[in-house]
Amino acid sequence: MGHRPWRRLLPALLAFVLAAAAVPAARAVPPVTTDATYFNDARTPGADPFVRFDRASGYYYAYSTEGADPGYHFGIYRSPDLATWQRIPGGALRENDPRNWAHDWYWAPEVYHNERTGIYFLFYSGRMNKNVAEHFKYADFEEASKVGVAVSRSPDGPFTDIAAAPLDYYPYDPDYHDVNLIMDATQKKPPATLEEGRTAPLGTYLPFIDPNVFFDDDGRIYLYFSRNAYRNWVWDTDLGKYIEESNIYAVELTGDWWRDPTGTTMPAIHPRYRDANLGPGDPPGIRKDGFTPIISYGADKQAWENAHVHDYAKTGGQKKDRRWAEGSTTVKAYTGTGKPVYYLTYSANNFENEFYGVGYAVADSPLGPWRKSPANPVLAQDAARGLYSTGHGSMVASPDGRERYYVHHGRPSTVDSRRLYTARLRLDPDRRGLTIAGSTADRPIPSGVAPFALRPADRLLFTRSGVPVSTTVEVSGASGGDFDLANPLNRIRAELRPVSAGAVRVRGNRVTVTPNAPGVAVLHVVYQRERAAGGYFDVTQGAGPRRESVSADVRVVTW
Repeated sequence: MGHRPWRRLLPALLAFVLAAAAVPAARAVPPVTTDATYFNDARTPGADPFVRFDRASGYYYAYSTEGADPGYHFGIYRSPDLATWQRIPGGALRENDPRNWAHDWYWAPEVYHNERTGIYFLFYSGRMNKNVAEHFKYADFEEASKVGVAVSRSPDGPFTDIAAAPLDYYPYDPDYHDVNLIMDATQKKPPATLEEGRTAPLGTYLPFIDPNVFFDDDGRIYLYFSRNAYRNWVWDTDLGKYIEESNIYAVELTGDWWRDPTGTTMPAIHPRYRDANLGPGDPPGIRKDGFTPIISYGADKQAWENAHVHDYAKTGGQKKDRRWAEGSTTVKAYTGTGKPVYYLTYSANNFENEFYGVGYAVADSPLGPWRKSPANPVLAQDAARGLYSTGHGSMVASPDGRERYYVHHGRPSTVDSRRLYTARLRLDPDRRGLTIAGSTADRPIPSGVAPFALRPADRLLFTRSGVPVSTTVEVSGASGGDFDLANPLNRIRAELRPVSAGAVRVRGNRVTVTPNAPGVAVLHVVYQRERAAGGYFDVTQGAGPRRESVSADVRVVTW
């Protein structure tokens, strides 16, 4: 008697198995199109994001100054579509790394992968807490920041420092009058005149942050970085006073570290930069390395970068008069005639200021000369769209390489912390143009993310009437990376057919069915995306004009 209900279900089961076995022959199909969209929902914490596509896993990885768990530095996120981010537990760099050389100011991580060796390299900046005088001459040097390098064999980390020290690089400015040495203890009010400033001793070592490595297609490698504003008081002839500035510089690196399959070789500067700024009277053994100036206010003045040049008076002496140029990213493009054009994006002003934004410069070679665009800033605050404090991002291509995007940090209000945003970026090498479309509205997903694949873990579920049964569902993009279905930007919609057959509950990627009577029902699951204005829609895709929902069916057999 207990087996008789199965006899009634056998015809339905046999039909299901035969249908599943009928696989159509492969044939050429038109490109897949989709109506899927994304929007910047400002739910993902992040600052100074560097994004790269990891071919091996099919995910984009974003490395952020913020977002790590306690005990780690640098948050790690991954995404199949540059919008639906999933945080990786832990972080990129352990706080208790035995080779840790810095104690705070862990900023601006960037990761580069050598697919031949399998090594992932993490470049980051940090502030030193020991051997400060060895690197900066003075033990009380305030912004004792340098760049370190760590390695891993996984984009998820954790990364381990190659050496118990930062890069073996001692950039030195021999022409700088170190006015900090003749200022008071607050270090906020510089000399009132240029003549007084020129009485200060010549020469200072450069603290530097925000590393960005550029691999040119001729095999040469360059490190771009931002010289900290500290000990860089620049006389402004227009304002008639000193302004403390951060500028962007570059140095060429050798390639031994990149080619080392063991990941144990520390990056090194090119020999022509080593001791390039030594003076004739310098004692043996002292290091004074060179650098190439890339971006500065004085070399190419733009008024939008002047948001903080009067902060000392405005704050009653609490803040310095400053300018910032930092957070650079460099890419190369070609004109229609094959001429190379180098683009460098950078951020100016303080990230909490309404005038914080992104500009860009162009050059015909990696070391310049670089010229800023008259269109700057190309990304800035837009209160009407709820987009504030836009800056410090990185350029990355869509999965199929047809489009470019700029993933940056911003804030949804003037009081919120920084979050991750993705904006469409376009290059026009023939006109040396670059545009960034910052937005909080619905935008088409990056090209090459689709087609989507929805895969239930089970195609057939068995249960008794009134007893819940569950399955999980995965949704992936064309590159193979799975979507985080716990992220509100996307979800699974599920229904039982017929509806009267029972109840359905969805939590993340788990779908639970509770049938209320014996029989065979169909669990229909559909992939949905969220709209900026609220609500969800079923994602469709297809070849040519024909589109179908991204969905699948699961048979539920109940006795």
